[in-house]
Amino acid sequence: ALGMQQIHVGPEMIGKISAAGQLMQCSASLDVLFLLDGSYSIGKGSFERSKHFAGKLCDALDIHPSRVRVGMIQFSSTPHLEFPLDSYLTKQEVKERIKRTVFRGGSTETGQALKYILHKGFPGGRNSSVPEVLIIISDGKSQGSTAMPAMQVKGRHITVFAVGIKFPRWEELQVLASEPPERHLLFAGDADDAANGLYSTLSDPVCTATAPGCKVESHPCERRTLETVKELAGNYVCWKGSKQPNAVQASLCPFTRWKRVLIKYPSRCFRTVCPDPCDSQPCQNGGTCVPEGLDRYHCLCLLGYGGDAHCAAKLSLECAVDLLFLMDSSAGVTLEGFLRFKAFLKRFLQAVVGQDSPMSVGVAQYDDDVKVPIELGQHKDTLSLMKSIDALNFSGGRTLTGRALQYIAQHVFRSTPVFADVQDDLPRVVVLLTDSKSQDSLAEAAKYVKDQNLFLIGIGSSFVRAELTTVTGNPQQTIVYSDPQDLFNRMPELQRKICSVGNPEGCQAQSLDLAFAVDASSGVGLENFLRLRHFVRSSCLHFIINRDVTQIALVTYGSKAHTVFALDTHTSNSAVLQAINQVPFLGDSASAGSALLHIYSDVMTVQKGARPGVNKVVVLLTNGGGMQDAAAPAQQLRHNGILVFMVVIGDTERDLLLRVAGSPNYLVHISSYEDLQYYQGLIIERICEEARSPVNLCKPNPCMNQGVCILGPGSYRCECHGWEGPHCETRVLRGDSPRSPALPPRSHVQWSPRGLQHFSRALQHSKRQ
Repeated sequence: ALGMQQIHVGPEMIGKISAAGQLMQCSASLDVLFLLDGSYSIGKGSFERSKHFAGKLCDALDIHPSRVRVGMIQFSSTPHLEFPLDSYLTKQEVKERIKRTVFRGGSTETGQALKYILHKGFPGGRNSSVPEVLIIISDGKSQGSTAMPAMQVKGRHITVFAVGIKFPRWEELQVLASEPPERHLLFAGDADDAANGLYSTLSDPVCTATAPGCKVESHPCERRTLETVKELAGNYVCWKGSKQPNAVQASLCPFTRWKRVLIKYPSRCFRTVCPDPCDSQPCQNGGTCVPEGLDRYHCLCLLGYGGDAHCAAKLSLECAVDLLFLMDSSAGVTLEGFLRFKAFLKRFLQAVVGQDSPMSVGVAQYDDDVKVPIELGQHKDTLSLMKSIDALNFSGGRTLTGRALQYIAQHVFRSTPVFADVQDDLPRVVVLLTDSKSQDSLAEAAKYVKDQNLFLIGIGSSFVRAELTTVTGNPQQTIVYSDPQDLFNRMPELQRKICSVGNPEGCQAQSLDLAFAVDASSGVGLENFLRLRHFVRSSCLHFIINRDVTQIALVTYGSKAHTVFALDTHTSNSAVLQAINQVPFLGDSASAGSALLHIYSDVMTVQKGARPGVNKVVVLLTNGGGMQDAAAPAQQLRHNGILVFMVVIGDTERDLLLRVAGSPNYLVHISSYEDLQYYQGLIIERICEEARSPVNLCKPNPCMNQGVCILGPGSYRCECHGWEGPHCETRVLRGDSPRSPALPPRSHVQWSPRGLQHFSRALQHSKRQ
């Protein structure tokens, strides 16, 4: 539907305006008279919307004989009193009576209706002893003049609100409205917003304040309407009479046609905005705050968080590892730094070590020498482990990190023989906690540690970032924190790094819809295409592939794009790997744009298995050829909430690649196909970062058949036109066929992400029947 009024602010402010509109309550002594346009130019549908708005506004009025009284007149060719102000004395009675009002039809005689009010006053009102408010709901297309009667009504100190409906003629409504018109002109199509606007105007002189901290703010807005105008369409040959007898004269005659044009009226809108409980950003670790009224909220937490209401870390180490923490206890780290690491260690192990934890934990500390106060597997319960950590003391010698690493590799991890020739083969992880630069050599020690099959993770401040990378050999195996609180926020990241040792699982249990687009053109060549195919295959090994976790699609392209398999084709890792082995080389020219457009329209859609409420990523693997037409479809994918991640091998103009990728963060440029394997960890980590980010439930659009997705708090609904069902999947039957009561045309869907996935599966199943 075309919005006839748009306030030019962000979605967050629109949400606040709507929330405030639902919470308002006017308890002053007030006479309110609705004047509803019931003419044929409005039509029955818009008349019902007018009634809905009137009922919605009643929610903001404290209807009582001694406070707010409400009456209604319907006008068309003649005015008709529906009910006087003293007929119904409660809010429920008034709303029920408004619902029963029947559309009458006729011409639009707004002036006659105003003259009726001038003659009769407010029927059942209190004779101007209390403020009088007239609310005219009309399309502003009166058959007669309204200027004089409108001026006379306002001259009697009646506050007049002109509320547009359907495609309103704003110039006439402006004549009807009280001064200043920008505060007394509203649009009934958005009932919450219009209720807020009306209340905002009445709040200072008439109604009491809504709540502490609420205030009226001015926003730029635009009112629009559709007008039918006549335009010259061209000329045609016509015949006209001639002065000479029995003769005609050929001529060119103009012909016109009617055209509907959108006309815009820039203005300002005044709305009440109340303080939002989410303004203080109470949700931690990437959680999304959802307000509940003026003073309550709840947090939607990411996977791995939710230990409390504010998304604190909620951890568990399900993986079986031998885990040793190596703590810097030298003078360089200072007593404060040592105590900070000790507190971090306690909190982390309290969160992850349970009675049935499959891992064994040890703690060592170092300066000039290395001590191992807590041997691997020494403690089987959390309480005794915490007591031993409490007993750790700061020593304060030199920072000999290299020596400490070598000692750990030689002495701490001893194989536990089960039989004489069988060794315990659990992954061995060393977590180094340091904040001071080493005073001995690190490179040789780090190499020795890795040769002993130990997995190193480094944690420290940015001061030792380079040293940590030297020790671990990989920036992805380091955790660099910015301040003490940030260190504690990194606990889930440490948990993920520990459990990825020896058993990488990509994004673990985080849901993801992932599509690979592989360049199979002659510019890549058969040999390099096989390398790209192998890269896709080995990348898929890092994901749990099923309907509830990761779905994977594969597209190959030359001049045209081909779907090798869709998101919902394969439900297991083995099936995906087998399908990848069969992918053929194409060998013609390359068009990356056609591949991205194909993914947008034919892969990342609900009909082809894409799940609402799940993050979506496209990985484009190419030599950089055929990029000229790719920027627009890539932008289209991003606009629809789908990340485009580009992996480009070889020499290509970087500016063109950046236009397609949209940001350097989503572009990996590799010099040769042989080096591609070394970037796999980085690429998968970037994909998983996207998988863990908050999801916009309306992007990509889950509504089918041109349905409009409307976002709500933690949910969405589809507004359908000619279709029905939660996702506009069922065509509305024409004629007298009855509608299914289970499928309203505007369904409000409130699913958990898992529920959305089950709906998507059910939809796919029904399509195959």
